[in-house]
Amino acid sequence: MIDDSVLFPISFRVRLASLFLSMGCLLLLCSSGQAQEVRLVRFIPHWSPQAQFAGYFVAKDNGMYERHGLDVEILRGGPDNPASEALAKGEAEFASLFLSRALILRSQGVPVVNVGQIVQRSALMLVAKKSSGVLSPIDLRGRRISVWPEFSAQPLAFLRRLHLDVEVVPQGYSLNLFLMGGVDAASAMWYNEYHTILNSGLDESELTTFLLADYGLNFPEDGLYCLENLALNDPTLVRAFVQASLEGWRYAFDHPEEALDAVMERVRQANLPTNRVHQKWMLDRMRDVILPPESDKPMGLLEMDEYEFVATELFESGSITDITAHRIFYDPRPSID
Repeated sequence: MIDDSVLFPISFRVRLASLFLSMGCLLLLCSSGQAQEVRLVRFIPHWSPQAQFAGYFVAKDNGMYERHGLDVEILRGGPDNPASEALAKGEAEFASLFLSRALILRSQGVPVVNVGQIVQRSALMLVAKKSSGVLSPIDLRGRRISVWPEFSAQPLAFLRRLHLDVEVVPQGYSLNLFLMGGVDAASAMWYNEYHTILNSGLDESELTTFLLADYGLNFPEDGLYCLENLALNDPTLVRAFVQASLEGWRYAFDHPEEALDAVMERVRQANLPTNRVHQKWMLDRMRDVILPPESDKPMGLLEMDEYEFVATELFESGSITDITAHRIFYDPRPSID
């Protein structure tokens, strides 16, 4: 186990508590009739516009951010504009990142802070064709498996735990290598690439899937991050952004067609090759991973044991070199819901 006193120094915890107490007083002042200042902030999702980020689009279009005193500009992220780089350079105040990616950033000296954990259940999976003879994990031994370099920690931990010696191939953003038989198994997100594989002409009955969360490797994925200085110096702004974003997600799940309208408008603006049917699948699956039925945890909360688990797996895989170096990585408020 990781020592709390190393991760969360008492001085920081006292300081953060006093800041949030001050924040509460400020909110009371605003509600008592004083004009609320509108703050301009920039948010960058870690991928191109799609239903994975529907809650933020809804919060923007339906005035949730505005009601919390924010004018939010949603930037376009993706491989051409990585969210991690935009956050590190100060080009965005907030970003969505996988927990594993944020931990690696912190180990590289980027002082990111988790202020809201959105995706609670990992959607990362490995997919194989049954026709290739892969019916169980043991059948992967000696095979060619493609993984995304940025998200390799989970699948590599899966292979390591099961003592599977395979040939790992870097995976790009296309599934063509897998579909054409160039690899025996490929990485996929349940809410995205898996549906693309089904739409390519393969039936579920023709596929063998390994959801990594089902093998004891549940890495929380999409979370909301800012830099440490912002979390310390402007907690009112941070809390407003997180609360409005959570409201957007709740509204999106309660009004899915309206949420899809917001998504498809961004898709059209970005001229992306997708369709409403695929985005509906994605939104439905996002509900499953943000509000997993087996959990009663409030939306937005990252548990200490989840953080410790991912940090330990990354350390053992060599992705980070020092677990105890990641001070105040995790915002220790009991809940942001």
